Amino acid sequence: MNGSIYRYDGTLEGLLCCLAECWRDKGLPVGIEELGAEQETLYPVKEIETDPALARRAAAYLRRKAGGEVWEWVRLGSLTCLEGKELALLRLALLGIQHGAGVVKWITHPVVHPVDKALRFLENEAHTYLEVLRFAELGGVLTATITPKNNVLPLVVGHFADRLNGEAFAIFDPGHRIGYYHPAGERGGFFQADSLELPEAGAGEAAYQALWRKYYERAAVEGRLNPKLQRTHLPLRYRGNMTEFQG
Repeated sequence: MNGSIYRYDGTLEGLLCCLAECWRDKGLPVGIEELGAEQETLYPVKEIETDPALARRAAAYLRRKAGGEVWEWVRLGSLTCLEGKELALLRLALLGIQHGAGVVKWITHPVVHPVDKALRFLENEAHTYLEVLRFAELGGVLTATITPKNNVLPLVVGHFADRLNGEAFAIFDPGHRIGYYHPAGERGGFFQADSLELPEAGAGEAAYQALWRKYYERAAVEGRLNPKLQRTHLPLRYRGNMTEFQG
């Protein structure tokens, strides 16, 4: 440990700059926080400036020394909700640099195990949102809101961009303050926002939503209702943005 707290901008590039700073300081920091966090420590705080060129060099060095899979774990790990993920990912990166690409197979290792577990959760949650995400046509744009624990949006937008290439659509994740807008027939892009003001559903959209809810109700077999089993397959936290559970 180098006896300081790093603060960075919360991006992958910023995290890679933290990795480069570790090499300069010859040790890991005591902790890593996002900029704007309240100071609740007596340790000195060091703000890490995000330098895209430095981040690219750090990523290239990591891929060369630790292998592409370790780099991919770090990249995807930055999207997880793992508590203390920044230090966990830096420890993994340094372990990979020291021992090579095979460290990702050390799944019981105290450095590798929490990252492996977090990546599995990320993958499972992203897969679930491919199934439960619901669009509504608002102001001529197919719009969806998601509330995942992990930052899954970068992992799911490609699925919808391929299938809805001719449609204008937007997906917004207020918890991670990130959204994605895809113009009809064009390439989409991400945006940052604390909130998103959406128009009210028109009469046509409201009718379709009511029809879908009615179908959901009528398709159920009353004698085979099993709420406990349903919660196992579809936890309550996913239902807030699903049309069939609204109204």
